[in-house]
Amino acid sequence: MGDTSARDAANAVLQSEAPAVQRQQTRIGIFDAMRGFSVISMVLFHFCYDLRFLAGVDLRWFAPPLQDIWRASISWTFLFIAGCMCAYARNNLKRGLRYGAVALAIHVVTALAVVDVPISFGIIYCMSACTLVAWLLKRFHCLPRGPVAALVLFACFLLLLRFPSGIIGVGPLSVTLPRSLYNVPGLAWLGIPGPGFSSGDYYPLLPFLLMYLTGAAMGIWLRERGYPRWAASADIPLLNFVGRHALLVYVVHQPVLLLLTGVV
Repeated sequence: MGDTSARDAANAVLQSEAPAVQRQQTRIGIFDAMRGFSVISMVLFHFCYDLRFLAGVDLRWFAPPLQDIWRASISWTFLFIAGCMCAYARNNLKRGLRYGAVALAIHVVTALAVVDVPISFGIIYCMSACTLVAWLLKRFHCLPRGPVAALVLFACFLLLLRFPSGIIGVGPLSVTLPRSLYNVPGLAWLGIPGPGFSSGDYYPLLPFLLMYLTGAAMGIWLRERGYPRWAASADIPLLNFVGRHALLVYVVHQPVLLLLTGVV
């Protein structure tokens, strides 16, 4: 009994001095800050897009590869952090359905506004679908976890990055898929856009589910071990505030930008 009590007391001291945060913490400051930074980057990206492609301003620098790299830095960060948050969400089913309702509203509004190409299966749809898949995987106890799983998922994500364009692989190891596969209608949500499909923002399940699950694998693993206090308590006021209200900013920013650029 004496040894057990001494051991318990020692463990209590070690836990009180540990740099990791408690597992039950629901907000991790560094994620809010990263999300906030990406949201601000997204607003600037869309501002440049509206100026060049809708308002006709000469922004020649806003073109590939810079445009593609900038876009990827935003969307990949969104999906990775959303995946990490699976470990903290009270109800991922409700979370996924809420994203889905917003995605549907965005599709309806962009179709009616006739300002640009309507958005079908955009980033919010992707976050909805991925969250629902993660919810199902968790129910069947097969949600991936840990750095090894995350690395494998991220590698698969890179291999399938051009899947919607009919290509699998990287560089000289690429394989072109049969074009007949992309003549099948109704599979754009999965990553197989059929004839005539178009969208102003397109993030299908493949390959982007793999990026989301990369975040989920790391989020579960990190929560089990606890985050360093500097990461949990990180607070850059503007970034954290925007990060906590990312969905609201996403919904309202484009109408505001269209007004600012004189498109509407």
